[in-house]
Amino acid sequence: MEFSVLGPLRMADNGRPYTPTAPKPRQLLALMLLNANQVVSNSTCIEELWEDSPPSSALSTLRSYVLQLRHSLGKMPRIGGLMTARHVLETRHGGYLFAVDGDALDVDRFTALVGEGRRALHQDDALASSRFTEALRIWQGTALSDVQQGPVLRARLVGLEEERRSVHEQRIDADLRLGRHQELLGELSRLTAEYPTHESLHARFMVALYRAGRPTQALDVLQRFRTVLRDELGMEPSSRIRGLHQAILRGGPAVDMPGHGTASSTAGVEDPYVSRTPAGPPGRPTGALLSAGRATGLSTGCPTRGSVGSPPRRTTR
Repeated sequence: MEFSVLGPLRMADNGRPYTPTAPKPRQLLALMLLNANQVVSNSTCIEELWEDSPPSSALSTLRSYVLQLRHSLGKMPRIGGLMTARHVLETRHGGYLFAVDGDALDVDRFTALVGEGRRALHQDDALASSRFTEALRIWQGTALSDVQQGPVLRARLVGLEEERRSVHEQRIDADLRLGRHQELLGELSRLTAEYPTHESLHARFMVALYRAGRPTQALDVLQRFRTVLRDELGMEPSSRIRGLHQAILRGGPAVDMPGHGTASSTAGVEDPYVSRTPAGPPGRPTGALLSAGRATGLSTGCPTRGSVGSPPRRTTR
């Protein structure tokens, strides 16, 4: 059996779809799948389905939707009937539990691959990049793009989209450490066009362009980013990306690939993006201050939260 929420809602067996078509049962199915193997209370279901205006018959109507879902499940060959479906969509005290085994649910497969990738970061970046790539390929567009959403689903989907973006950035970081800057140029060009106020993506694009021997274009990226921030938000780039700008102007090991000199570190934690520059005269920033990782918010694995111009959190209404 297959259950999918990372894209259009799908419930299938041997490739044949059994997804309900009525809007409210679909919405309830999506809620149950995003909370698979956990009890979802009646009150949470009612809040999701009717928000602040539930009908007086909300509880009995909810039960009818659960029965519709069980009938849909019972048609699946591997379940084979309504009685068995009751053990998949179980009635629990005060709510319901949707039991999903193994890797039947796409979001569980995504989470498992992301965990493997994050455990491999810095130890085996090639493996980390591979696992992140596999995880991102599970997505088939915007999560639950064909399901109407109430407040509970909307809040959960914001977190899923944020996690997807974080994984994407971590995969790019791993590829930068692996020297794949040339291969990243097209992807980063597209991402910065899609998210014109996202600072850390622009910083990664600048680093990739510089390492590809295109420092002038790297500086052009910053200029366009600064213009968009001023025109759309009335803001200036952060000190981190301004520090990256200065590092690119000076050139050399501060923004070179890892391995070109001695690895930079801050408080003993290796910065994967830069090399240490020799100490300069008084008043001139040294390599520690010109660290491309610190200059851009590119940490040793996770992007800086709350950086200027994070992409909009997408929700589908």
